[in-house]
Amino acid sequence: MTRSTLDIVLKNNTGSANAYAYVTGLDLNRNNAVFLLQADGVTGYYPSSPSDILQDVGADTAIPLGAPGSTKKLTIPQIAGGRIWFSRDGPLKFFLNPGPAVVEPSATNPADPNYNLNWGFCEFTFNSFQVYVNISYVDFVSIPVSLTLENDAGTVTNVQGFPSNALDTICDKLKAQDAADGAGWSNLVVRTADGSANLRALSPNSGIVMNQNLFNGYYQPYVDAVWAKYRSADLTVNTQAEWGDVKGRVGSDNLLTFDDVGSFAQPAARDIFSCSTGPFGGYPKNQAEMGAIGARIAAAFNRSTLLINDRQPEGESVANYYKDVRTNHYSRICHEVSPDGRGYAFPYDDVSSSNGTDQSGSLFDSNPKLLTVGIGGGDGTTAAAAAAAAEAPTEAATKEAVTAPATSSEKQPQKEEAQSQKEL
Repeated sequence: MTRSTLDIVLKNNTGSANAYAYVTGLDLNRNNAVFLLQADGVTGYYPSSPSDILQDVGADTAIPLGAPGSTKKLTIPQIAGGRIWFSRDGPLKFFLNPGPAVVEPSATNPADPNYNLNWGFCEFTFNSFQVYVNISYVDFVSIPVSLTLENDAGTVTNVQGFPSNALDTICDKLKAQDAADGAGWSNLVVRTADGSANLRALSPNSGIVMNQNLFNGYYQPYVDAVWAKYRSADLTVNTQAEWGDVKGRVGSDNLLTFDDVGSFAQPAARDIFSCSTGPFGGYPKNQAEMGAIGARIAAAFNRSTLLINDRQPEGESVANYYKDVRTNHYSRICHEVSPDGRGYAFPYDDVSSSNGTDQSGSLFDSNPKLLTVGIGGGDGTTAAAAAAAAEAPTEAATKEAVTAPATSSEKQPQKEEAQSQKEL
């Protein structure tokens, strides 16, 4: 059993004295009531349902981070679906819809008042069993974040996160990739309103939310090659759950069929990048088993390993990810720029072989004492510690996941969707 509250220390590495943090989630001990942390960092705020949409929150929830290099201690109750938001050079604006539901900042809606601000978040759930926290690049990259978790025994684990100059490096690499293949990767780079600097780098999924034609047909040659391969050979998927190994093959109906389970049509690029549309968008039967299969196929498409490994995800090696010319280059670049190679860059980025290397940038502990979040980069572990962390095998329990998002079960592959107005 964990404590009833968790201490969190935020470190302001942004270089700005005008930086803020926010905490949102659902209070598990108040029947999942909508929760926001007030500006003092210790007092919870539980808003009432407004009568209309896009109403003011009604409380000061902007937690000032102080001068560069300073720290701020927070204390939170047990929360599901939590996010720690942070902004540089100005506060964010949250709203309430009837429910109540928190309308969160959007990186894909230019009409959102936060769109031209520099902000980001990390995700967590803290319940009676554990704390789980991860760095997420599933929607976009902006302000770097590092995570350090200390438990009651004094054991410290860490996700190093990006260095302070990571955004510019990622944007440059996206532009270089676009120059090489003309696929549209430079469209993922968002500049500040005055055009003077990079503001964020969108994921392909978020890019498609803003431009429905982006990456149309991008994956088709690779998908066709995969379908051709598995017309005459079995694709074995280890569900890493009660169903064990299942085998599929492409039939005369052009569906990848797993006997007595279900079938997958060919995915388009948007289906691969989102992991939640087209053939990955829901299943008429055997939902849990199909979800487990779909998560692993979607991960293999993003990493472009289906032509070189017919047993997914067993036999996978990080060294073989993203080697095909048609791949999720955004994810490749994110992992390449991260010193320890970790951080969610697409929704099922925690899929790996049973003894594989963690790519997801997540930490969890059943006896947490202190979570430290570095905001702004330059606050990671030493190179040796980072290398050790990168080689650490994924916790076996993470393989129990099928399709639920991390906010509902913290050792499950995530499914996140970019939305123009995302409600909590």
